[in-house]
Amino acid sequence: MKKIAVGNMFDGTEVSLGCMRMKALSVSDVENIVGVAMEQGITYFDHADIYGDGKSEEIFGQASKNLGLKRDEIILQTKCGIRKGFFDFSKEHIISSVEKSLKRLQADYVDVLLLHRPDTLVEPEEVAQAFDTLYQSGKVKYFGVSNHNPYQIELLQKFLKHKIVINQMQFGIMHTVMIDAGINVNMYNNDSVMRDGGTLDYCRLKDITIQAWSPYQYGFFEGVFLDNEKFSTLNNVIDRIAKEKGVSNVTIATAWILRHPAKMQVVVGTMNKERLKEIAKASNVELSREEWYEIYTAAGHALP
Repeated sequence: MKKIAVGNMFDGTEVSLGCMRMKALSVSDVENIVGVAMEQGITYFDHADIYGDGKSEEIFGQASKNLGLKRDEIILQTKCGIRKGFFDFSKEHIISSVEKSLKRLQADYVDVLLLHRPDTLVEPEEVAQAFDTLYQSGKVKYFGVSNHNPYQIELLQKFLKHKIVINQMQFGIMHTVMIDAGINVNMYNNDSVMRDGGTLDYCRLKDITIQAWSPYQYGFFEGVFLDNEKFSTLNNVIDRIAKEKGVSNVTIATAWILRHPAKMQVVVGTMNKERLKEIAKASNVELSREEWYEIYTAAGHALP
């Protein structure tokens, strides 16, 4: 498993295991999937306080303890800021959320804390105070955001002493908002509409690593596009390339994201051991420029 320089601050594996679905598994099942992840070289684990109302973190914490994982051989990331019916970036909530996550994870610190979704009532001075407190107490090493646009990041960064190193955004073959407008500059078509404020180019300029979440989904959790008859043209192209390279379709879908020079990190939520092994192979699969664009256009995008 290759590594990337996350935010140009620390090394992380190209693939991260998203732990949301662990809430439905037994501790033993989680031990198995975490064990397979480690065998494949995946040492980055993505959590959030709201995943299973904390149950995912709790189960992972017990599983990692049972496995005897050394704290310095894994990277733990969690998120906060989403509450029932509202968003909350207050100092009190951020600190309280982290402390509760640490207890559930049975850890002294998390490597990364992300603010989960933008809080329009954010007071960046409060966020700065919360980050300072967490950093100085040794509870968080690095900070980032999720689902934020460039100006939201700029507003936070104006007050922060700590560099924002990550922006976690939905991205995959069937969710290409971040790149569509850049391909269709000055065009009158649907793909030319700038929906994210230029997040991709901004993050590349600022050395902020984009983490791609729900990489195999279409729409907003509508379903998986792989092996889906709704997307026969796309799947025919993916399957052909997969066959040529001797890998599975999910390997190609992952490699498509990793091929982008932004050096994104792919967050995968599968709890299927064999599927995770196939995903991990993407770290060593190279797609040509022609193959990348063929997949992009097969997904329904016309080049100008």
